[in-house]
Amino acid sequence: MVQKKSKKMKRLIDKNKFGPWAIITGASSGIGEEFAKQLAADGFNLVLVARRSNLLEAIGLQLAKEHNIKYRLVIADLATEGAIKQITEATDDIEIGLLISNAGTGKAGKFLEFEESELKYTIQLNAISHLSLVHFFGRKMAKRRRGGILLTGAMGANNGLPYMANEAGTKGYIHSLGKSLHTEFREFGVHLTILMTPFTETPVLNKLGFTKENIPVKPISVKQCVTESLLALSKNKVTVIPGLKFRIMNALVPGSMARERSGKIIKKNNGLN
Repeated sequence: MVQKKSKKMKRLIDKNKFGPWAIITGASSGIGEEFAKQLAADGFNLVLVARRSNLLEAIGLQLAKEHNIKYRLVIADLATEGAIKQITEATDDIEIGLLISNAGTGKAGKFLEFEESELKYTIQLNAISHLSLVHFFGRKMAKRRRGGILLTGAMGANNGLPYMANEAGTKGYIHSLGKSLHTEFREFGVHLTILMTPFTETPVLNKLGFTKENIPVKPISVKQCVTESLLALSKNKVTVIPGLKFRIMNALVPGSMARERSGKIIKKNNGLN
């Protein structure tokens, strides 16, 4: 009996154009971990960046074994300025063709009740670290005239988000920076896409007070989120909102209505009286 050959899965993104190495920040869980899995399956060598060394090591070992790739770990806190130097020194001898700038944090609360130091910590992690990485690796990609950059933003951030005002501000910066650079980088053959993340099944949802019972819209899987994002980057789309229902919501719901509704939900779910 002749066995049929299994069909080779179509690659999401071309390693010859965007490889051979990809760097992923915030790679120890959630969307970042899924980016690592899907890129490893497409043959990319990986530089995994996060604070939790045990989780990173486990991910790296597993993906190297499953897909016969190389990997490096950079244990760094991108909320500190020194983290960028750690990353640049750790990648000095390899060719990074793809940057997944995904690190970020979020915490619900009333703006005036946060200490200024907490707000600046979030700005450093959610905005400035992305700026530094895009500037450093963008120069290298522009010189080679090829490469790709994906910035993780958030759906709705441009409208403002009550009780997460600082976080929305940082994501709004990412959106504007990315859209501007999408045009600038085109002349160098470098792709740049902003992932406007919708509700996605990650640990972040629980941190923000969302549960299966109180979440207003069913989240998409991390697999769907990452797959649609990589396909969009491959096509050099300026933005991507994974999940058809979220694209429809974003197009049809006025910003003022989305802002008011989101504020009420976050305030209620987190007991902010």
